[in-house]
Amino acid sequence: QKKKLLEELGENRLPYVTPADADFHQLWKTKYSKLIFRKSDTVPEELHQMVQKGFLTLRKHSCFFQDLVRIKGKDFVTPVSRILIGNPGCTYKYLNTRLFTVPWPTEGCDTKYCSPQIHDACKALIRLNDYLHIEAVKALQGQNLFETKEIKDTTVLDREQNFAASLTEEGSVSKDQSSCCVPEDDYISLKNRTSYNLTLLNYMDPLQMLYLKQEPYFGMGNMAVSWHHDENLVERSTVAVYSYSCEGSAVEDSNEQELKGRDPAVWHVGLKVAWDIETPGLAIPLHQGDFYLMLDDLNMTHQHCVLAGFSPRFSSTHRVADCSRGTLEYIFGQCELALQNLQTDSDSMALSLKSLEPAVVKQVEEIHNEVEFEWLRQFWFQGKRYLKCTDWWLKPMAKLEEFWRKMEIMTSLVLSEVGKEEQIEEQRNEIISCFLLVLTERQRLRKEWTAR
Repeated sequence: QKKKLLEELGENRLPYVTPADADFHQLWKTKYSKLIFRKSDTVPEELHQMVQKGFLTLRKHSCFFQDLVRIKGKDFVTPVSRILIGNPGCTYKYLNTRLFTVPWPTEGCDTKYCSPQIHDACKALIRLNDYLHIEAVKALQGQNLFETKEIKDTTVLDREQNFAASLTEEGSVSKDQSSCCVPEDDYISLKNRTSYNLTLLNYMDPLQMLYLKQEPYFGMGNMAVSWHHDENLVERSTVAVYSYSCEGSAVEDSNEQELKGRDPAVWHVGLKVAWDIETPGLAIPLHQGDFYLMLDDLNMTHQHCVLAGFSPRFSSTHRVADCSRGTLEYIFGQCELALQNLQTDSDSMALSLKSLEPAVVKQVEEIHNEVEFEWLRQFWFQGKRYLKCTDWWLKPMAKLEEFWRKMEIMTSLVLSEVGKEEQIEEQRNEIISCFLLVLTERQRLRKEWTAR
């Protein structure tokens, strides 16, 4: 579909607008009102200093890494370097790559950091996280998307007909978008959808990149991150992005020919309505300390990209990650469930299976695959690099490896049992039928990981 669209467009790119265009406000109001923008002067200066110092500290300690992601069966190295910081034991998966959080300081979690400076950087980011949570709640109240008894004193600001106000106001939803709001019973609470459990930090120096993709639809210029929806999020949750571009002489002294609509020296966030070739896109400049919020279902109905400027840039992208299958608590629970089918003889200490019911065998082997391919291989493939920040994950991974070894034994016990002559053929065939599917998938994935 993308290829066909580009062929149809040819050199006639779709239109897009920037804040300098006369129709920007009206377009933002009608098609992009769930994007909320805040300029840097609305953020406390002390918080700016803490967070920006934290970015530079993590960069100095070589804590940003390019990810090897998998798209349509092929591996690609991301042009952007990243690190995940968040609640202890949380993970975030995107493009078939699982990232493991460097824990930020939380009560009851004793995290040993590699240096006091890294501790301070993580502390700054949880402070930013708390601040952005409050701002997201305010913005959602201002949009009148939710009614909640937990938060009082809702304030709705009047709309102003100028760019600064239009991007920073908390105004109400326009008529053509209010219909997307669903009944209160159909979605989880406002608090849960704004309580960020992690932040994905990004860093890129465009001048160090040999090649950056060109934005294909609107002709917006170099892209640091292509058009996408953020993955693995709680449904209709808010995404908050704090931007810190290291502006300086590269921007001020630029004499490059400007692209129509935007200054190529300045970083921008681009937005478009998903699968819509009629609505113009937006390109909004991001300066040092600005942040923006993508409210409610904006991440689902729209796509966004990041347009590179000339200077290096950090960003902190705060998310309510869907951790239903992505926490240590979850995977340990799965392991305990699987190991309930393993028993030890009190006299001989020999191991055996409690049940050979096909459904039980299948469940255990699927958990076996999940532990190996979603956790152990993912961690040792890329996650061990986080040892530059903390060794927090080593003990949990050692525990998971021990669980995995026991499940390897359980696989051998199944094979041994189905090979016994006293097994009724019908029962044997039923066990093998479900067992072989999971085992075949395991073999395929092991070959794939070995090749990677």
